[in-house]
Amino acid sequence: MTKKTPYFSDLQNKGVTLLVIVAALGYFVDIFDLLLFGMVRIGSLRSLGVDDSMLESIGLRLDNWQMLGMLLGGIFWGILGDKKGRISVLFGSILTYSIANILNSFVHSITHYELLRFIAGFGLAGELGAGVTLVNESLNKEKRGIATAFVAGFGVFGAVFGCVLVLWLKDWRLCYLIGGIMGFILLILRISIFESGMYKNVRTKTNNLGNFSIILKNSKKLKKYLCVIALAIPIWYVVQLYAKYAPELADAFGLHYPDKKQVAVYAILAMYSGLTFGDVGSGLLSNYLKSRKKTILLSISTLIILIILFFIVGRISMLVYYIMIFLLGIAIGYWAVFMSIATESFGINIRSTVSNTAPNFVRGSVILINFLYLTFKDSLSLSTPLSNILVGIICISIALYAWSQLEDTFGKDLDYIE
Repeated sequence: MTKKTPYFSDLQNKGVTLLVIVAALGYFVDIFDLLLFGMVRIGSLRSLGVDDSMLESIGLRLDNWQMLGMLLGGIFWGILGDKKGRISVLFGSILTYSIANILNSFVHSITHYELLRFIAGFGLAGELGAGVTLVNESLNKEKRGIATAFVAGFGVFGAVFGCVLVLWLKDWRLCYLIGGIMGFILLILRISIFESGMYKNVRTKTNNLGNFSIILKNSKKLKKYLCVIALAIPIWYVVQLYAKYAPELADAFGLHYPDKKQVAVYAILAMYSGLTFGDVGSGLLSNYLKSRKKTILLSISTLIILIILFFIVGRISMLVYYIMIFLLGIAIGYWAVFMSIATESFGINIRSTVSNTAPNFVRGSVILINFLYLTFKDSLSLSTPLSNILVGIICISIALYAWSQLEDTFGKDLDYIE
């Protein structure tokens, strides 16, 4: 690790504030689009002629296509952000997923649906990492954690907005169209923000930007990178199997509800309402404790307790079911702290690469989560709750091991290159 000359540019407070606000709005649109399929899965697939018995399997397949797009997009946008700048990623990614979502409102076959979910996922992969990288490189050590918490807390509220919109409009095609239009509005707002001063300073002094081999060829850096990714896998395990596929779990619990289409929407609404509180709370807590690691350990420990309670009391009624999902949302609300760790763990020359690939590899872990879930449920003929629990044990165990291997990054100076 080579220390760089301290970055001394005095950024205008007004410009930094605008950057944080636009980053938060960007994540708002990101989450809205990312979770939209989960909200309209049942209604959209039924309208395309899918039988109810295939809603889960085809839904998981479409999820996999979207997450595969995010995996590949995370690599592409991450490297581009280090080679060409953070701003170029924001414009390219927003344009890609906005066009994909508008076209998604006109699909009439599962094949086209899969293709556009893949393209949308590819585009969405660049939004969060570039925004958080810009925020963290533009604020001082004391404020960047709070700013990231604000971005994440406001951003996850995009899912809440999406749920309200889906329940109000009841037209999945119109919801995709609105998502695309929101992206284009965001594109206009992005024009007003500035490039990272740290990045511009480093770009004039080195050509070794966005070189992923820096991580791949160094066993210590590779282990740290993989451990950073593993930290957040429990978040998407919970989002996937407790919120997006809440109807199937409710059926396994023997719960009764009037409309299957609304269960997933209400579950996502409950979970992301909890996540809003969790992300802001964890960001503030990490600042108070002056420790990212302690905050994440507390969150994961709380999650374990709540999962146990969920399977004990969650089957009492749909009201209790949704309350427990809300509490699970609070427990997994350490995404902001995870993003801070990802951004703070590596130097400027590969920071965008890490900040884009790490969260998207976490999201891409949904492919393995789906595979494990279906293996336990279909191949081994285990019950839905037991399959869910086994996947959870694996995900949380991996995260705890990763936590034990990482150093705390709170207050770390970010002005260096690898």
